[in-house]
Amino acid sequence: MTTPNFSIDLTGRTAIVTGASSGFGHRFAKVLAACGAKVACTARRREKLDKLVEEITADGGTAQAFNLDVREADELKAIVPAVADALGQPDILVNNAGIPDAQRAINMSVDFIDNMIDTNLRSAYILSNEVARPLIEAEKPGRIVNIASTLAFHYDGNGAALYSTTKAALARMTEALAVEWSRFFINVNGIAPGAFSTEMLDGMVERMGDFSHRFPRKRMCTTDQMDSTLLYLVSPASEAVTGTVIKVDDGQGPR
Repeated sequence: MTTPNFSIDLTGRTAIVTGASSGFGHRFAKVLAACGAKVACTARRREKLDKLVEEITADGGTAQAFNLDVREADELKAIVPAVADALGQPDILVNNAGIPDAQRAINMSVDFIDNMIDTNLRSAYILSNEVARPLIEAEKPGRIVNIASTLAFHYDGNGAALYSTTKAALARMTEALAVEWSRFFINVNGIAPGAFSTEMLDGMVERMGDFSHRFPRKRMCTTDQMDSTLLYLVSPASEAVTGTVIKVDDGQGPR
């Protein structure tokens, strides 16, 4: 009888999660650690990272906090060797760091534009290369998961044009790097969440009011509903899956 390859045991793996101080990143770090990975929790807010590491350690996992401003190329280049020295060569990367916009395109300053592109797109491109390079040199496989958004595929014109643009570019980057690195067995995939209850979205709700009544199921998703998709993309079960962006939106968005 054939045994299904559904293991989510990540023992012996090392993961980097960007934007781990809150929201998806906070949840992803805990889930990866619960499955046996050693997790580098990165963000700018060190006090939140330290608390997260305490929680992971108390639950029996292994994690370490690393200060990282993803807008700074030098920090992106330095983080991989730092994590390798502390936890082992990273072979899982979750490019989760991102910031929203709720402005009309013509109202955005150049500094705002640069900050969003650097955070949402440039950082993921640079860090993906920094993680992939040593894996390619060592002839070892890896998994990269980019957190996009359903706004990568549609935009209603109500004030998130640049966010939508960066997430669409991130989805295309996922496809392009998957092709380039497939021969090295580095799988590059993405997740496109809909409206989930996170610190970022909660701030939008405070400004705009609760808009969950517009959705077919009249609810916001919760971060734990992303667990299975993340674990699928970093586990042996998805060995042949690369260049794919999976929508997880509870049926919220147009098709």
